[in-house]
Amino acid sequence: MLFNETKIILDLCGGTGAWSKPYREAGYDVRLVTLPEQDVTDYIPPDNVYGILAAPPCDQLTLARNRYNNDPNVPPRDFIKAMIPVNACIRIIWQCEQQGNLQFWGMENPIGLLSNYLKMKPAFIFHPWHFGEPHTKITGIWGRFNLPKRKYARITDVMSVEMAEKSKQNIRRLPSVSEITSGGQAERRAITPPGFALAFFEANQ
Repeated sequence: MLFNETKIILDLCGGTGAWSKPYREAGYDVRLVTLPEQDVTDYIPPDNVYGILAAPPCDQLTLARNRYNNDPNVPPRDFIKAMIPVNACIRIIWQCEQQGNLQFWGMENPIGLLSNYLKMKPAFIFHPWHFGEPHTKITGIWGRFNLPKRKYARITDVMSVEMAEKSKQNIRRLPSVSEITSGGQAERRAITPPGFALAFFEANQ
């Protein structure tokens, strides 16, 4: 749509661009600000940004890392390092808010230490299965936006009882040291679920 071409959406720390994909497909001017091409820490936003999607890395903020506090094979949590991209996202959001055109913004992270830092609860909490994805991962969205509508209220509407239990067991399972230190499964699980991305887009246009 020609009208959408004038609406700038910033996808901060967006990785594959999964969260902003519905906006890109609808013709919005999506700017993917993510490593290695662009670092949020030195990014200067353009004028008249319409919406911001931010997903700073969560590996140092997740509560799951507490399981390794006494493991000499896993580097200790680096909270200062974790806050560098978070602070950059907040700075960009603040700059765009001052311009007066920003219609919505959201910052995504698994439920963990980010709430302690922001001193606020997430505006929206969901599992991927709420939007049709057959796995669990409790995730919070902080910000100013219209709440997306959950598609499913019962986990068994999305996956069998056996699959649901297996997914819960995977959350409780201690990932290997290599998964913690090199990404692996964590990187795959960090991709924004497409069902949620579409629901968020439908609520925020």
